[in-house]
Amino acid sequence: MTDETGQDKLWGGRFSEPTDAFVEAFTASVGFDQRLARHDIRGSMAHARMLAHVGVLTEDERDAILDGLDAILVDIERDDFAWLTELEDVHMNVEARLIDKIGDTGKKLHTGRSRNDQVATDIRLFLREEIDIINAEIRRLQHGLLDLAEREADAIMPGFTHLQVAQPVTFGHHLLAWFEMLQRDWERLADCRKRVNVMPLGAAALAGTSYPIDRDYTAELLGFERPSRNSLDSVSDRDFAIEFNAAASLIMMHLSRFSEELVLWTSAQFDFIDLPDRFCTGSSIMPQKKNPDVPELVRGKTGRVFGGLISMLTLMKSQPLAYNKDNQEDKEPVFDTVDTLRGSLRAFADMVPHIEAKRDNMFAAARQGFSTATDLADYLVRQGVAFRDAHEIVGKAVALGVETDRDLSEMELAELQQFSDAIGDDVFEVLTLEGSVAARDHLGGTAPDQVRARVKEGRELIAKD
Repeated sequence: MTDETGQDKLWGGRFSEPTDAFVEAFTASVGFDQRLARHDIRGSMAHARMLAHVGVLTEDERDAILDGLDAILVDIERDDFAWLTELEDVHMNVEARLIDKIGDTGKKLHTGRSRNDQVATDIRLFLREEIDIINAEIRRLQHGLLDLAEREADAIMPGFTHLQVAQPVTFGHHLLAWFEMLQRDWERLADCRKRVNVMPLGAAALAGTSYPIDRDYTAELLGFERPSRNSLDSVSDRDFAIEFNAAASLIMMHLSRFSEELVLWTSAQFDFIDLPDRFCTGSSIMPQKKNPDVPELVRGKTGRVFGGLISMLTLMKSQPLAYNKDNQEDKEPVFDTVDTLRGSLRAFADMVPHIEAKRDNMFAAARQGFSTATDLADYLVRQGVAFRDAHEIVGKAVALGVETDRDLSEMELAELQQFSDAIGDDVFEVLTLEGSVAARDHLGGTAPDQVRARVKEGRELIAKD
């Protein structure tokens, strides 16, 4: 059977009339799945080698197929390949061109496989490669965070809860929080890759094949850890892609939180940092503006990735086994997530090492809001005061500070002693910002020495890859 353009359908023997023109365009995926062409050809080459290995193809037939696929790949990379909608998808386009090039031998390539296991293999090859690229970008961003944290290990800034000044921390310590989040992100993707790296090729349409295929051999050629174990699951499973989108959503959530802080910190109200001009834009009407467009856009793009995850979950939630046409809709959410995530990480990895901290402004902000109040309570506990009593004493001292518009460190000793006779003249050592951060000199604490130690450990950790 041929379609309305006269193009032969590679599956058309059972049909008595051509596909409706609208339906043909509506059901075609070649407009987006051509992105898988390199992976599709790689999988086909491995399949041809396996078929020759088990005696289904002769060596001459194998070599003709491999040479033909090589030539097609060159055409595609040169953008000299005519993608035809009437051939539906990347697989049929490549196969039809192969038959054009080498004749009937090209028709033998599809022996022992189906487009169902073929596309599942292509997506896994694609995602495996993209995970490696994305994790390399995470590492690059982590390197930038470590360098900046080391540079700002003793820069004091306010730490916040409820976006209210809570306790003083170091800027370096704050940056290392992002390093830790990204480390978990990296580990999640590395773990996800293990489940991506399973080969479905050989499952054929859904039940396997009667040909004497060697799936272990094909898996070895393609660098898969192992072949899949159930043919039905092999062609219908997309949870590996859902898992990737979920991991990507967590990364974007972290980047969005980071973006929000960068946006706040660059505002005139905070004025904690300065971003390089090349990562910002201006206003068409307000000449004074310097807008943090990169973090704002990353914050916004998070919604695209979240949407891709929901799309994939919804796509799969009611599908019976095995393959269904619904699964054509799996690629665009994955492709868009990959592109969005890679771009966001690249932008941050390029930008973060060049952030300039405005230390004086950070320090001045940390002096507001009685950020050393907890240090005073801890001091009282060390003097033998029960914590709940210490909490009440400090609350009264803070009330005096609010009334007189002074920080605790600015009060006279006698004023503080009216609330507790346990307060001595050494109290001011803990009421300074420097004393507060230095006192938290333990694993995970904000003391500058701890920040430098964590930077060293972080570099050792990511050097193991």
